[in-house]
Amino acid sequence: MPDETLPPAPVLRGHSGPPGAQFIDRVVLHVQAGNGGHGCASVHREKFKPLGGPDGGNGGRGGDVLLEVDPSTASLLDYHHRPSRKATGGKQGQGSNKSGANGGDLVLPVPNGTVVKTIDGDVLADLVGAGTRFVIAQGGHGGLGNAALASAKRKAPGFALLGEPGDELEVVLELKTVADVALVGFPSAGKSSLIAAISAAKPKIADYPFTTLTPNLGVVSAGEVVYTVADVPGLIEGASEGRGLGLQFLRHIERASTLVHVLDCATLEPGRDPISDFEVIEAELQAYDSLGDEPLSDRPRLVVLNKVDVPDGRDLAELVRPEFEKRGLTVFEVSAATHEGLRELSFAMAEMVTAHRAAQPVEEPTRLVIRPEPVGGADFEVRPLGDDTYLVTGEKPLRWLRQTDFTNDEAVGYLADRLARLGVEQRLAEAGAESGATVYIGTEDESIVFDWEPEVLAGSEQGLGRRGTDRRLEGR
Repeated sequence: MPDETLPPAPVLRGHSGPPGAQFIDRVVLHVQAGNGGHGCASVHREKFKPLGGPDGGNGGRGGDVLLEVDPSTASLLDYHHRPSRKATGGKQGQGSNKSGANGGDLVLPVPNGTVVKTIDGDVLADLVGAGTRFVIAQGGHGGLGNAALASAKRKAPGFALLGEPGDELEVVLELKTVADVALVGFPSAGKSSLIAAISAAKPKIADYPFTTLTPNLGVVSAGEVVYTVADVPGLIEGASEGRGLGLQFLRHIERASTLVHVLDCATLEPGRDPISDFEVIEAELQAYDSLGDEPLSDRPRLVVLNKVDVPDGRDLAELVRPEFEKRGLTVFEVSAATHEGLRELSFAMAEMVTAHRAAQPVEEPTRLVIRPEPVGGADFEVRPLGDDTYLVTGEKPLRWLRQTDFTNDEAVGYLADRLARLGVEQRLAEAGAESGATVYIGTEDESIVFDWEPEVLAGSEQGLGRRGTDRRLEGR
């Protein structure tokens, strides 16, 4: 006789990927933001205005590369086929104080639940929620035009600054399914049949192991509670060490608040029974605790004894049920084929999901906090390399090198002035550098070599010749 205390039967809804779609849940993505546009060196020319002055515009900023959660994106397949993406660069400035156009941002859609990591495994962002964005690579700043570089002493600069290159890096994208309940169990335990029976999802179902090669999601409405159930591909012994498909899909269990063991009570494989299957899967879940980002051993569990429509399966379910109840586990005897016991199971899962949601802290609206990275700490460092050779490192000197047009003597003199005002020459003298010392400025991989001449006055913006030249550099 049916239990009249239960609410009405659950409404079954769900979704699954298109037939034959390839599922990719981990990719290495190479991204490059747009370079900044170069500044323009120009002098205003107009009839009867011989002293028009500098009017070169600034270069445009390079476009950023962003990741955005898109509910219509189901996997990372597009980035598997095209793993390199690049934003557009900024345009060069022009005369008449015309600034170059900024490069367009490149927005890359990713599935809900995508985790962004470095190649070394450090987590950069966990993208959950439609519309969530993360700037993965920032575009380079545009170079200043000579109009912006003009000063009281340098009234008509004959040079402009170059645009900075955009960020270029490789990241790892990992997809972790966002679901409330995860169905775990051996291959062919009936997980796909079960999710097809309690939701409208239509996963591939067949009578051979590893039929399911991709996680399937189903949405279930039990009374007023709506929750999602994930059918995780079959696990086997050694899955946490890479056997079968288990390790590849164990990460999809991490977000689930409830784990449901689906145990086959009608298996014909020798040496297998519901209790041993349960212990093997539990061992793999505990072994994954040291490998994944979230532990799995502390999640609440339900036990589902499936295929009780088979006579031997029902007998075996009744035999092993007391053993699971001794361990404090709630047990359900169900049949995905006849829908027996699915109503009670659906509401039991809904109750556990509701309890988990109630225990979570109240979510507050996300506040956008902008924290610009400081250019510095220590502005620079002088390190002796031996044989009267020195290496000057630091974020500012490296940025200034990238902005300098070394084909223009005046631009090189301007760089020398900036470095002198920063204190580089004084620090070199304190480190014991002598006239003619070899100075590398930049990094060990990217640097410019100078012969240091302390008798050449720097930082004064004096001795300037015609536009594009600097008398301090003559004869060197």
